[in-house]
Amino acid sequence: MEDKTFNTDWLATLLFCLFLGVFGAHRFYTHKTGSAVAMLLITVLTGWIFGFGLCITGIWALVDFIMIACEKFKDAEGKLITWFI
Repeated sequence: MEDKTFNTDWLATLLFCLFLGVFGAHRFYTHKTGSAVAMLLITVLTGWIFGFGLCITGIWALVDFIMIACEKFKDAEGKLITWFI
């Protein structure tokens, strides 16, 4: 039977969060699709019209960025994403 685990790269996750964080790209990358879709919908549906949704996902992405940088962010399997192997 094949192992279904996936490998996520710390730097890639950090950069996704930095540049595309409000769209949930870093969460898609770490296979957290539920919250990633939520971030994407909040940004697309309310972010550009009212700006309120963009503030919400911006703060959310900032918190995630800090957690990734401090190596406290976990992927969908519950494993910490760290810069070392």
